[in-house]
Amino acid sequence: MTQILVRNSILVCFGLILGAAASAQEAGFKPLFNGRDLTGWEGNAKLWSVKDGAITGQTSATDPIKVNTFLVYTAEPVDDFELRLSYRIVGGNSGIQYRSKVTDQAQWRVGGYQADFEAGKTYSGILYDEGAVAGGRGIMAERGQKVTWDKDCKKQVTGSLGKSEDIQAKIKNEDWNDYVITAQGNHLVHQINGVTTVDVTDECESKRLTSGVLALQIHVGPPMTVQFKNIRLKKLAGAAPRSDLDQLQGDWTLAELVANGETVPADALAGVKLKIKGNEYHVERSDGQDQGTFKLNASTNPKSMDVSAESGAELPAIYDVSGDTFKACYAVNGAARPAEFKSTPGSDHVLAVYKRKSQ
Repeated sequence: MTQILVRNSILVCFGLILGAAASAQEAGFKPLFNGRDLTGWEGNAKLWSVKDGAITGQTSATDPIKVNTFLVYTAEPVDDFELRLSYRIVGGNSGIQYRSKVTDQAQWRVGGYQADFEAGKTYSGILYDEGAVAGGRGIMAERGQKVTWDKDCKKQVTGSLGKSEDIQAKIKNEDWNDYVITAQGNHLVHQINGVTTVDVTDECESKRLTSGVLALQIHVGPPMTVQFKNIRLKKLAGAAPRSDLDQLQGDWTLAELVANGETVPADALAGVKLKIKGNEYHVERSDGQDQGTFKLNASTNPKSMDVSAESGAELPAIYDVSGDTFKACYAVNGAARPAEFKSTPGSDHVLAVYKRKSQ
């Protein structure tokens, strides 16, 4: 009897320890679904219900839907957050809207950022602009892509997170998968079953979304069933913007060079490589190399930079960095610092445009 009591006590203590650990991992998370009914959610009651403790959206061949429709979380909007949930899908396509807006209340249509998933093998994990609410940008990041939408609202693929088919292999068919969405400032990350599927920085100020509703999707098309459970959300502080110095780190290639109004032929630029580490730079050219340090001043307009070459040359300049593009206009031969990104005959100004080296 004593041994049984000891054993049971150990099991109880072990259970308490595991429970405490689980609670610590979920610290700060708030459940958005009570597991019983759709309190806090609104949508078409003919399509959405709770079955087996999960929010369930279902369509049929006899009564197909004509447009994408959504179940909207109505308790509060979201801005900076981490969302965790489990989903299961049989047939069709679905997704999780965030920082979105209701575009048609009568049909429960929603548009904005969407963390996509499907019964197929192509779209799960992508970032999609549903309903063109985020500027009509369609697929904003394919699975496996690290992307920056730059200040000119152009998509720049800056890195790889792995092959799409390898990520797909981690996703269970017609079974429960865990989805995590993190939105902090202009940085958006999707993960399925612990694998990062997209990593997006949205610097397109005129189109990016900063706040809005959460919603769950039923997609127009063949009959489908989608379920969601364990939905919980943690609010995050807004991310501080990355400094220009942080954005400059890494390897760059020279894409364009204009000196005293004359454009240097592209073939002459092919061998030029720029590497920035901290406030030090190193340039490799076909005819040699150059290195030195630089200082940035982001408070001026345009932003200014002072380059000190190891050879002793001092080059006042202006600069701009956005996404995978770094632009600088230097003054040489003792000329005054440029006031604009332009090189004209006799100006002793050199305009250089660098592109981040693809990973």
